[in-house]
Amino acid sequence: MKRTLSALCHNKPGVLAQMAQECGKYDANILSLAAGETENPEVSRIVLHLDGDDAAIDKVERYLDSLDVIIRIDDLSRKDFVDRELVMVKVAMNREQTGQLMQIFEVFRANVVGMGQETITVELAGDQERVDGLIKMLIPYGIKSMCRSGMIALKRGDE
Repeated sequence: MKRTLSALCHNKPGVLAQMAQECGKYDANILSLAAGETENPEVSRIVLHLDGDDAAIDKVERYLDSLDVIIRIDDLSRKDFVDRELVMVKVAMNREQTGQLMQIFEVFRANVVGMGQETITVELAGDQERVDGLIKMLIPYGIKSMCRSGMIALKRGDE
């Protein structure tokens, strides 16, 4: 089962490493991990997108919640939330394919950020389904290189 945990924590060295290590101890695979400062530079938000059985992820959540550096942890999988991910993709390109590639970029609203003689690089920010959709469409053209940021997420509404 895939679940998303969002943790507010004190911005201190070693917190991220400690959290990642605990996921492995409980046999929860990290699909993506994103961390960054919040509106308060002393507090960071860490978003873990995990795969594992519910019992393992529950253990990870309980353990993380017990740490002194954790201010609050939320299981976003059980709430309505907004998520985004950034992907940059370098795709093989030749003259015959340029028009087709540009149409794909337009449909997905991907931005061209670099161009070489034989490749074109685009970026896209969106939810995981949109990012996965772009990647699926570009595979037949030959993906030369790709980097995904990992999911970031916030609860919807005023909470």
